[in-house]
Amino acid sequence: MATISRRPVALVLSPGGPLALGAEEAARSAALAARIAGRARHRGGWLPFSEFMTAALYEPELGYYMSDRPIFGADGDFMTAPEMSPLFTRCLAVGLVDLLSKAGGGDIVEFGAGSGKMAAELVATLARLETLPRRYRIVETSPMLAVRQRRWLERSPATAGLFDRFEWLDRPPAEDWQGIALANEVLDALPVDRFRIAGRGCEAMGVVPTAAGFEWQAQPAQPPLADAVDSLQSRLPVPMPHGFVSEQRPGQREWIAAATEKLTRGAMLLTDYGLPRAQYYHPSRDGGTLCGFRRHRRMADVLAMPGAQDLTAWVDYSAVADAARALGLEVAGFATQAHYLLSVGIERELARLVEEANERERVGQRQAAATLLLPGEMGERFKVMALTRGIGGPVAGFGFRDLTASL
Repeated sequence: MATISRRPVALVLSPGGPLALGAEEAARSAALAARIAGRARHRGGWLPFSEFMTAALYEPELGYYMSDRPIFGADGDFMTAPEMSPLFTRCLAVGLVDLLSKAGGGDIVEFGAGSGKMAAELVATLARLETLPRRYRIVETSPMLAVRQRRWLERSPATAGLFDRFEWLDRPPAEDWQGIALANEVLDALPVDRFRIAGRGCEAMGVVPTAAGFEWQAQPAQPPLADAVDSLQSRLPVPMPHGFVSEQRPGQREWIAAATEKLTRGAMLLTDYGLPRAQYYHPSRDGGTLCGFRRHRRMADVLAMPGAQDLTAWVDYSAVADAARALGLEVAGFATQAHYLLSVGIERELARLVEEANERERVGQRQAAATLLLPGEMGERFKVMALTRGIGGPVAGFGFRDLTASL
């Protein structure tokens, strides 16, 4: 579930620990903390971090994505690429024209549509490009977010006359379909388990409740985490050293399987921040990528104020590729966001936006282009991957530089 380009462009550490909660937020967080603590005590006082993260993000009525507080944009906790500018989405639409053509038309199924802005701009741009999908289906597990998306799409001038193409689902399509699945910054919000390399195998870094909140506690890892880490070690060119801490995403393969199970012909396009396996687990990356976000600040303490901060970890794209191939999908392309956007013609789309804008807006659009492309911003941290089924040949967006061989 969850969101798309979800990270702030400029990350800063929050001063003095977690930012203050309002009274209502504090009450919700306390209720969620009590619920998590009860589960931990029922399990003997220790909870795998993946279960803590699942509750913190998705617990009905109390989890971060289940609340009615602002999440996206200037008033929320992070700025997404579609929130920042239409430029990213218009470029994405250009790539989708090629994929929809190769798929023989069909539906677009977006997982975790955030505020709905990307969906609105995509449909409007595809209409301009005369490549509208039969339906635009949004898979959204948060009732609160589904209501916001529907409200935005009903009122947006971009979707005037097009709203009847939208549908909402709370799970992947149950019937066979063809077309394109989109997941923009969804994988990073799937729960992770945290581990530490020990003398023999590895330890699981779990969560224990205390009088002051929650703390980390290590214990010998059990299967399947121990097996997953052993497999990682055997496939790395430089093994993770003793004491190395990182994370592993246990439910990723199952999520990809569910998302593409009924896709008979078409593709899934994934965009998120991440790395190939050898870089993700390089010894220089000790500590992993797990962190929280609140009010556009990076939060070091991911165990604090559950439900009131976003939790995220980068994507191991090699694991995505392995899972996809095991499920009968082809990895048709893997590129940095910058290379993908350049390949589909970001200069052309920027020129169109600048022509449509006033002088102040033109400055903003050029700044957005820089943020999307520059290596120190989103250009290299974010990647794009295309997974295909039943379609052949190269796909748009990966002609500039395809990094599939690095996976």
